[in-house]
Amino acid sequence: MPQNEPTFAELLSATEHSAVHLEMRDTYAVTQETEAFAAWRDGFRYDPVDRASWWRPFLDLISETVNRGVVVRRARIVSEPVTEYIRYEHSGTFTNVAAGEQVRWLPRRLASDIALPGNDFWLFDGRLVRFHHFTGDGAWTADTFDTEPAVVKLCASAFETVWERATPHDRYTV
Repeated sequence: MPQNEPTFAELLSATEHSAVHLEMRDTYAVTQETEAFAAWRDGFRYDPVDRASWWRPFLDLISETVNRGVVVRRARIVSEPVTEYIRYEHSGTFTNVAAGEQVRWLPRRLASDIALPGNDFWLFDGRLVRFHHFTGDGAWTADTFDTEPAVVKLCASAFETVWERATPHDRYTV
């Protein structure tokens, strides 16, 4: 990452009102999840009662952000039946919710008429978009930033439309 690009923690620290995240892939192959995904495949599941076993720095960051009054929401557009990776994500999403993040799921078939950007993104305070770029296999390649009003408007509109149609995490089954 170039020196002038803020880290995710810096972006959230500077956020005053809202941070929204739209995920649209059915599989990710990000390096930091390799071991956890393999363990999940082998039958490991987080124990909701044993918070110390699953709480991690990312969740601290989300919790601190929410405690400052920032609303953090994540929406996932997924194909159904869902992929193995989405089952993995779903099984651990209660940790995000415990940290204060609101999460919803939208079946892809219900998103056909929504104008969506081509990449997953975070939108901070309705002003700054951080796009995530992945290879076809799901490996992360880069992030780019955009403040162009038309791009911000597209992302905000896409997210809100998805959010309105999506099912809250506690009611979505895989």
